[in-house]
Amino acid sequence: MLRILAFDIGEKRIGVAVSDPLGITAQGIETYHRTDDLEQDVGYLIKLANGYKPVKIVFGLPRNMDGSYGFQAQITREFADAVLAKWDGDHAFQDERLTTASARRVLIEADVSREKRKQVIDKVAAVVILQGYLDAHGNT
Repeated sequence: MLRILAFDIGEKRIGVAVSDPLGITAQGIETYHRTDDLEQDVGYLIKLANGYKPVKIVFGLPRNMDGSYGFQAQITREFADAVLAKWDGDHAFQDERLTTASARRVLIEADVSREKRKQVIDKVAAVVILQGYLDAHGNT
């Protein structure tokens, strides 16, 4: 099995997606609502990772439109570092520019209500991040 897990780290929520066992397609798992306790949030994601047993964790990394890294990228890397301190496996970062916009467009085209979009947008963004990674890198 070559499962890959992806996290779309936000200030309030974390979208989670997983690949199929062959590492070809991404499916959304959930939207985790963050607490004010970093250890609790990291612990939850590690527990989730241990359940899926991925060969790699992919973190969506925000970039500015010019390709540079901003403040949110630094926050994401710090959160990823906290996860990786407790994760004994491979990881990667995937450019997440425009993933939320892509996720929103998919949900609007699917005629998902505005209220429901709020509940699933982060999970769908994680799917977009992971599918982009899978398309670019295969199951490596």
